[in-house]
Amino acid sequence: MLTQRTFSLLTRTFKGIIIALGFIFPGVSGGVLAAILGLYERLLGFMAHPRQRWRQDLPFFLPVGLGGILGVALLSAPLAYLLTHAQVIVLWGFAGAIIGTLPALLATATQHSRRDLVDWLWFGGTLLVGGLGLYNVSHLGTLPANFIGFVVAGNLIALGVLVPGLSPSNLLLILGLFSPMLLGFKNLDLLGVFLPIAIGGLITMALLAKGIEYLIDHHHSRVYHFIIGLVVASTALILIPNAHAAEGISYAGTTPLTWGASLLAAGAGIALGWWMSRLEAKYK
Repeated sequence: MLTQRTFSLLTRTFKGIIIALGFIFPGVSGGVLAAILGLYERLLGFMAHPRQRWRQDLPFFLPVGLGGILGVALLSAPLAYLLTHAQVIVLWGFAGAIIGTLPALLATATQHSRRDLVDWLWFGGTLLVGGLGLYNVSHLGTLPANFIGFVVAGNLIALGVLVPGLSPSNLLLILGLFSPMLLGFKNLDLLGVFLPIAIGGLITMALLAKGIEYLIDHHHSRVYHFIIGLVVASTALILIPNAHAAEGISYAGTTPLTWGASLLAAGAGIALGWWMSRLEAKYK
């Protein structure tokens, strides 16, 4: 029989595996998954105040980190295969999963205050400006898949953890780093891929965690409506073809069977996202 301590360790390891989806699945935010799983606020506090909280939080998050590494190692190869052979179906499923989490995010946004006109303006402005900005990022060109390129990938992945709703994989797809990153994960390239990504992630968290914590503490509703705007914009963009995006979605050669499977995947994703949100609301 499992002890409570062993069960807690296994649970946190499993949560790390789930959060790893936000590192490698297009349209999925590690921050959203961390929030859904009840880890986001504690993780943000740890990143913002590591010297004060390392004694209590480092042991807590070690299994989460190990689970994240395990998740990346286990999921990279099948994801690369699925994106090659069933891209449209997989991306519609991802989009559905994010849509399923929106009710929970909307509820979180108004935990401390009622929604007002300024909140709606934040949401609408972020949706418009963020959507156009993300769509046009691809015009800047791709980044080389080298040490510096993967440091940038680490910056974006950490940003996706710190800012729930921001999907780093979307940006990595646009910058042409997503497939090389998956290949590196699949081949367990510790020095060429894992190390620079870890360096980039630590830099971003060290520089931004305190600022983001302050904003959430003092402007909770505004920040979450900004996040919701990013969620909606980035989710829509993974389903919109972009000729300038190196690894964007392509509907060439789709059949009625593909569309049927895509709609089923989206429906399953919505149900999964809603269920995960309900679970978090129950056990948070």
